[in-house]
Amino acid sequence: MHECRNPLHCVVPPYVVDRLALSPDAQIRRRAMELSAEGAAARAVRVTLAGLPRMAAIPSPAAAKHRQVYDLQNQGMNALPGKLARSEGGPASGDPAVNEAYNHSGTVYDFYKKVLGRNSLDDNGMALLSSVHFRSNHNNAYWNGEQMIYGDGDGQIFVRFTKALDVVGHELSHGVVTHTCNLVYQDEPGALNEHFADVFGVLVEQWKKKKSAKNGNWLVGEAIMGPGVSAKALRSFKDEKAYEDDPLLGTDPQPKHYSNRYKGSDDYGGVHINSGIPNHAFYVAAQALGGNAWGKAGAVWYKTLSRLKATSSFEDMVRETIGAAADLYGASVANEIKKAWKTVGLY
Repeated sequence: MHECRNPLHCVVPPYVVDRLALSPDAQIRRRAMELSAEGAAARAVRVTLAGLPRMAAIPSPAAAKHRQVYDLQNQGMNALPGKLARSEGGPASGDPAVNEAYNHSGTVYDFYKKVLGRNSLDDNGMALLSSVHFRSNHNNAYWNGEQMIYGDGDGQIFVRFTKALDVVGHELSHGVVTHTCNLVYQDEPGALNEHFADVFGVLVEQWKKKKSAKNGNWLVGEAIMGPGVSAKALRSFKDEKAYEDDPLLGTDPQPKHYSNRYKGSDDYGGVHINSGIPNHAFYVAAQALGGNAWGKAGAVWYKTLSRLKATSSFEDMVRETIGAAADLYGASVANEIKKAWKTVGLY
């Protein structure tokens, strides 16, 4: 396995960008090529910072919740972080993107602190930095190992990326993964990296909205989908496609069973694609356990983060979630986790 330690994380996966690059619309093709170029430029920063995660963790003044939101004013990566627009405890801005980045990053902090007992991404009060208005009409959001970067969308395929709490939760949770098991961003470890980000992004939103496992929608990115696509979200935890035969996006490629896993080399060996397999297992487990998904299921998955290593496989994930469930809640919960993995062909 070629080790790619946490390259630039972006919520819109490469296979979506590749699909957009084939659009008959010249403007859509141009923006897709810009997306690829920006990803390549920023990835170099991400790789460097991920190799030294504690150096990338900017401490907060009191090792507590500390948010800073910057305005890039439609500039690129070389202008980071931009002009300071709002700091912790400061008044609301007249800019909705600034307020959304501020509020959602605070909700993510509160979730990890109140639900899981973790003090920010590094468990040591790491400051949460965000830059909004990245470039013009930019169709992505990024975690670069140090901070969040948000595009505004083109208004057609995607809208403002700060709107979606689950997207913010997903991207910031990549930071949690880096500061725990630091899963290599390639093949099955990379798919687990994406899986954990999806899980905690969804859980943050369900916790904030007080949605039980039964009542949650189990979608990732529904709030950023624009009027020009039929897709209801980027991904779904359920046994369904998030989109199918969409004129611009095509069909959601995520499998829900291990026998249908992607075996190619694109997308770092299918990290955004094959994450659909453990995602569905988590959904099945959460439904079986009932109540709030951030309760027993979330606690088991969070404990598992500390049990994995950088090169852990799906098989390792199965073993460690079952063990964590048994340690936390006993045999009955562990058995439900086993059944969930069996549903997706991994037990």
